[in-house]
Amino acid sequence: MEDEEQSSGAAAAAAQNDQKKNTQDKGITLYGCEHYRRRCKIRAPCCNQIFSCRHCHNDATSALTNPEERHELVRHDVKQVICAICDTEQQVAHICSNCGVKMGEYFCDICKFYDDDTSKEQFHCDECGICRVGGSENFFHCKKCGACYPVNLLDHHSCVENTMKNHCSICYEFLFDSIKVATIMKCGHTMHMECYREMVDQHQYRCPICSKSVLNMSKTWERLDTEIEATVMPEEYRYEVPILCNDCNKTSKTFFHILGHKCCHCKSYNTRMVAADHHQ
Repeated sequence: MEDEEQSSGAAAAAAQNDQKKNTQDKGITLYGCEHYRRRCKIRAPCCNQIFSCRHCHNDATSALTNPEERHELVRHDVKQVICAICDTEQQVAHICSNCGVKMGEYFCDICKFYDDDTSKEQFHCDECGICRVGGSENFFHCKKCGACYPVNLLDHHSCVENTMKNHCSICYEFLFDSIKVATIMKCGHTMHMECYREMVDQHQYRCPICSKSVLNMSKTWERLDTEIEATVMPEEYRYEVPILCNDCNKTSKTFFHILGHKCCHCKSYNTRMVAADHHQ
């Protein structure tokens, strides 16, 4: 008899848990905006308006005709949310106080952030102070760069202080809290991955900030060696010019050539003339 009662109690508890889960999962991934799937909206404390997310707020306010009214929402300042299922406004919380639904499968109380799409593997980085995507086990926080990078870059990247707290040098969007994937180049500077690929597709091989080569250019330099050897300059152009190498930052002298000037230190053609001699 006692076993039957225990079995009955366990079944009732399981049924109650299933019902609770069904309630919490109601409407999952069906609500949200172009930026996130979530079952709530936020009230922006800066202007007291309701938006699906902070990006929706920033997009709307940045388009205001009066420049003085343009502003951005600080995610940590959000205090009130509105449940998308029952339309109840309430303090920030994971579960709706009225209908019991999870307002986001992923929830961060620090960032006031909700997202139903957990395939992004969101995690909060205490040192960044914001949520990241990609799984915490796949990233490390570089204190000098001031950002999270993939673990395969640990001890294999050039540190540039607070490099992520800058704007992408291609599209000028602020990198630190951008929802787009960023990449770090050999020189240590960063930009959006899609911007980097577009830059390479346009046959631009130098960092827009420091002008160092971002790709392995050895084959290109070998081709230039061959072309320069086969292209003899007229007598009046056979003179030395001082150059600065963008890759090794050293100066040297080399013979002028219309196709390029080779650094005598690192053999790079990513150079520029730093002074012009006058020749008759």
